[in-house]
This record gives sequence, structure tokens and C-alpha cells, in this order.
Amino acid sequence: MTEIEIGKGKRGRTAYSFDDIAIVPSRRTRDPEEVSVAWQIDAYRFEIPVLAAPMDSVVSPATAIAIGQLGGVGVLNLEGLWTRYEDPEPLLAEIAGLDDAEVTRRMQEIYEAPIQPDLVSARIAEVRAAGVTVAAALSPQRTAQLWKTVVDAGVDLFVIRGTTVSAEHVSGRAEPLNLKQFIYELDVPVIVGGCATYQAALHLMRTGAAGVLVGFGGGASHTTRSVLGVAVPMASAVADVHAARRDYLDESGGRYVHVIADGGVGVSGDISKAIACGADAVMVGSPLARATEAPGRGFHWGSEAHHGELPRGERVRVGTIGSLAEILTGPSRVSDGSMNMVGALRRAMATTGYSDLKEFQRVEVTVAR
Repeated sequence: MTEIEIGKGKRGRTAYSFDDIAIVPSRRTRDPEEVSVAWQIDAYRFEIPVLAAPMDSVVSPATAIAIGQLGGVGVLNLEGLWTRYEDPEPLLAEIAGLDDAEVTRRMQEIYEAPIQPDLVSARIAEVRAAGVTVAAALSPQRTAQLWKTVVDAGVDLFVIRGTTVSAEHVSGRAEPLNLKQFIYELDVPVIVGGCATYQAALHLMRTGAAGVLVGFGGGASHTTRSVLGVAVPMASAVADVHAARRDYLDESGGRYVHVIADGGVGVSGDISKAIACGADAVMVGSPLARATEAPGRGFHWGSEAHHGELPRGERVRVGTIGSLAEILTGPSRVSDGSMNMVGALRRAMATTGYSDLKEFQRVEVTVAR
């Protein structure tokens, strides 16, 4: 890709967000009822390509079950309030009621409580008992400490999620997690990320991960770009990781690693664009935080918002618009893309003539800005 000159000593390429691109209609159309939006990772098949992000404002055991019953995946945050407190509901209500000036400090205090391994087991068991696929997330820093508890509790999909996760983390203080060895020895499929470049994604794929999360600093509650100055526009990031997956497919002799867009998905059109750029599925936060069942009570935040030393996120008011079912599968009562997100994806695929998600990854896109 052509680079542009930022100054005499620095060059960079142009990168694009989902807002910067649009999907191009093709010569063929089809009925939406004939379109499949199902996808499969390892032995697990899902009817909709949506994972709920492991954030306390989005996923509780109850909402993980509800999302699973709707055909998606609710990823439990195993470092959140549900594994620190027996009953976190009063604290969730408190966070929703805090003034903006005090919310970060108070959240830091609330999240200082230790993670309880017995609660980790109990929350996973609760979701498993409902008969849906159990997905749960740890940060790389906590994985070595808690992975055995998680696996023994019966998790189906193990998610290792951080602001950025590398296969070559360097630390002078402690032995870093050896992702390749860890994944090789684990009996469950692992989804790992985030990453946002071709090379970083290729390295993560070589660890044996079943899927990689694509995204860095692009979520609705992130302030990573302003605090650290680091971010990668999502359309370009997904397309780069899609290219890494294509090359790794040849390198590995046919091993397919799933690409999951994690960040920048605010409305239904963003899901369509993410898959058009090469994603197999999307991880969604703020749109699901607007559900009546969401634990955040109309607010949304991630783990970066209560970091003890350098918060890189914030609690944001997103409001409440309808049920999880209405947001994901409709019907919609609004025209802004915030409800019936999967129905919109299905219609976008039908409008461009594609019958399944892998086919839709080949759709033409254009730069629309």
C-alpha cells in the first residue's frame, strides 16, 4: 500500500475505519431467507456471528445464557465483579449511579477485591447448566494463575483477551505466558487477542490459536488513543489480519484460524463491513450494553476504565433501547442500525447476492470518504 509523507523523517500508510468504507452491490441478489449467517469454530456451531464482549456492563451469567440461546456467544469476564463478589448487583447499581467526577476512583476501589476461584467455577457452572456453549475470558496476566480452575469448571472456549496480546511479550519482572506451549497443552480451543497488524496476527496464529481477536483501542469506552496515542482503524486492521490468515493457511497446509473483529462495531452496518473485510464474526460491547437485561443499567465500561495505575477507558452512558433479542434479531423499531443487527447483516448479504459468511468475505468494498 502506498505510504504518504507525514514529515521528512516519517512516512505512514493511510488506514480506514468502518465509517470510511462501504459495501458495493453486485449483479446478483437473493431472498434474505436463503442467507445463512451461521459460523463454526472448532466443534462449536453458532447461528449468529456475534460474541458479546467480556465486560461487566454487558455479560453476566444470565445474559451469557440469553445470548447463547439466541444463537450467539456471551463471553464471561472472569476478572470482573461476578468473580470478585458473591452478589455484585448492588455494586453494579452503584457504578451506574456515580457522578462522572468520581466514577473512575470508585471503580478502582471496587475492583480491588480479589478474584475468588470458587466463584470462577460457580459462574462457569451456571452457564454450563443452561446448556449453551460456555466461553470465558482472562487477561494474559491472569491466565497462568487461573487457567486450571477455568478448564476444570468446564469452559468450552477459552478467550485470552487484552488491549494487545503478542506472541513475543518481553518482561524483566516475570516469566511471560508462553502462548504456544500453553495452547498446545490445553484441551479446549483458545481465542486470543487483540492484535491489529499482519505480523502480530501471523505470530498469534502460529501459536495454535483457534481464533484471533482484531482490535486495539477502538471500542466505545476506550480512551487508549488519547491516553497512549495508539490505535489502528478497524477496517484496515481486519483486512490485514485476514491477509495473515490467508498466508498462514498456505504456510500451515490448510489450518484455518478464525478472525473476530473486536472493536469499532457500533451499528449493524459495521458488522457487515467487518465480515466484508475478512472477519468470520464480531465481538460486540456497547450495542449490547443498551439491552434492558444488560448488567450496566444503561452504562458501559471495560476493564481499562478501572486500571489501578493508568485508566485507558471510561464509563459511558449508552442508554437502554430494547431487549437482547430485539437488538440482535429484531424486530427493530428504529432506523439507525441499533436493533435487529443480525437481520441487517442478512439483508446486506442478500442485497449483494451472497449466501453465507465465507462467500460474503469476497464482496467488493469501496472507500466512501
